Amino acid sequence: MCNLYQMTPKNDLQTFTRQYVDDLGLPDFDATRPVGPFGTGLFLHLVSNRVTGTLGQWGMIRPGQVGRIDYIQSKVTPGKRSPAPRPRSTNNARIEGIGTKPTFAHAWNVGQRCLVPAAWYAEPNWETGRNIWWHIKRADGTPWFLAGLWSEWTDPETGEVVPNFTLITRNCTGHPFLGRLHKPELDAKTKRPIPPESEDKRSLVHIDPVNWSKWLTGSQDDARQLLILQPSDVFDQGDAQATDAALSNLVRGGLF
Repeated sequence: MCNLYQMTPKNDLQTFTRQYVDDLGLPDFDATRPVGPFGTGLFLHLVSNRVTGTLGQWGMIRPGQVGRIDYIQSKVTPGKRSPAPRPRSTNNARIEGIGTKPTFAHAWNVGQRCLVPAAWYAEPNWETGRNIWWHIKRADGTPWFLAGLWSEWTDPETGEVVPNFTLITRNCTGHPFLGRLHKPELDAKTKRPIPPESEDKRSLVHIDPVNWSKWLTGSQDDARQLLILQPSDVFDQGDAQATDAALSNLVRGGLF
């Protein structure tokens, strides 16, 4: 589950997408600070058959909400909406069951898919026994275009239209690079680590430019087929190598 990413700067995004998208429409935005849950991020979607960038809340709002029963002002960050009682549960959407979950089903079933450009996204590595954050970048330095869903929610009190989006995750257990991430899962009864092959490790999914049109306009079956993991050599290995060095030091020190 990803809870932090860095937007790709506007000029970099325009330069990279120029070869794939004619007349990409982008608003002005500040890409100097990372985006966290219920922060503001950019997503690319179709508007009148044109790929357009929209700024929205990272965290989907369930359709049909009235009043403030489920959607309340965040106590952590005033001014940001978050769903009670689990305020960080809607910035990621598991592909399994996405078509039936109340928050995501409508957007998925009507094809409101989007791409979220990111310079990097953060995931935890616990191989040393403590959390080391990896900033997941591409080895070639180009942006990620992460698979997502988007929607709009109208505030019943003010009439404000709130664009919002989520990032889709899939299982990555056993992947040579992505499988190293996240805290080991514990058995609910014994509280001991379960076998690695039985874990449900999660990953965001990058959509290659050649598949953007199919992702944005294709069928649900088309979309599911595009949710594949990138090979390990696509990922920048800097954080992995630093963690490997830390593990070697622990072994030499007799701590492992």
